[in-house]
This record gives sequence, structure tokens and C-alpha cells, in this order.
Amino acid sequence: MSALSGLLYILNHLDLYLDMLIRNFGIWTYLILWLVIFLETGLVVTPFLPGDSLIFIAGTFAAIGSMNVWLLFVLLWSAAVLGDTVNYWIGRKVGAKVFSLQNSKLFSKKNFDRTYHFYEKYGSQTIVLARFIPIIRTFAPFVAGVAKMKYLTFVSYNIIGAFLWVTLALFLGYFFGNVPWIKNHFSIVIILIIIISTLPVIYKFLFKSKK
Repeated sequence: MSALSGLLYILNHLDLYLDMLIRNFGIWTYLILWLVIFLETGLVVTPFLPGDSLIFIAGTFAAIGSMNVWLLFVLLWSAAVLGDTVNYWIGRKVGAKVFSLQNSKLFSKKNFDRTYHFYEKYGSQTIVLARFIPIIRTFAPFVAGVAKMKYLTFVSYNIIGAFLWVTLALFLGYFFGNVPWIKNHFSIVIILIIIISTLPVIYKFLFKSKK
């Protein structure tokens, strides 16, 4: 495994290496977490980075005193807001050119198309709802930029969505992450978080389908 492959593996599984990160980098861990969340939300080429799970795990370490939960909250919320903002402006500047792009190692046209259909269906609410759906979370602000959503509307939904996302994941980890059953069934907990957080989308879909 090359050094680059090793780095990408660690970044992709950073939620599993957070303990090692804290022990080796100390206070710089905050900056690393900020960068990961910023990149996960800010670039369409990095949807593989951990989001919900990393914030959740950070909350569990804050609960045992390894990190400051309020500093984490401010930093991760700001990273999520700024990441989406950068992604929006990239999409806005690139514009219609993206429709001519094909799948590559760095860009998934399939994920873009899926997010665009999601955006067409739910409009501005996509920016909030997508926060809780992996992959779509990374592409949603980019699509909003391509679709030229009004910036003030985008900013409002961006701030609200980031607040709800970080609050839910971080404080669930803070209050419940060190419960033995949850620690031993972490993957199940993350799946449940995703299911619960997407209930509004499911409800809206079922409600509209009956009309």
C-alpha cells in the first residue's frame, strides 16, 4: 500500500482512528476534523470522507473529556456551513458544463444526476434534508449552485441544515456514544440515525404519492 493509499484509507475511516489522532496530534485534532467535514461537504470529489459517523464519534470522545464538546460544535458547524457555501459557488461557476461530464475517478455523473432529481423534487428543502443523506449531502450544494438557487435562500437553508446535522450527530454521540450497547453496535446506530433523519423525506414522498 502506497503512502497516498494509506492516507486515503485513514481519512476514509477517520471515525475509527480518532483515538489515535487525539493521542498523536492533541489540539491539532480539532483542525483535522474541521478540514475533513469541510472537504466532505465542500467538494463533490470527496463524498467518501466520513460525516455523520465522525461527528458522532467526536461526541463520544468529548463525553469522556478528550475533547471540548462546545468547541467541537462551533468548529464542525462552521466547517459544514463553509463547505456547502464553497460547493455552491463552484457549482454556480461551473454551471451547465457539468452536464457534459462523464463518470471518472474524481466525479460521479450518476450521483450528480440522482441529486439533481432529488433537488427538482424537494427544491430548497433539499439543502436541509440532504445533510442527513450520505453522497447526496456532498452533491446537494453543488446542484443548488448549478440550478442557480438564490444565494440568500441557500444561505438560510445551509445554516439551518448544518445546525441540525451537527447538533444531532454530535450530541447523540456525547450523551449516548459511550453506552456499552451503542459502542458495540455502532454501525447499527449510524444506520438508525440515517433512517430517522430521512423520515421527513419518506413521509413527504408517501404523502405526495397518495394525492
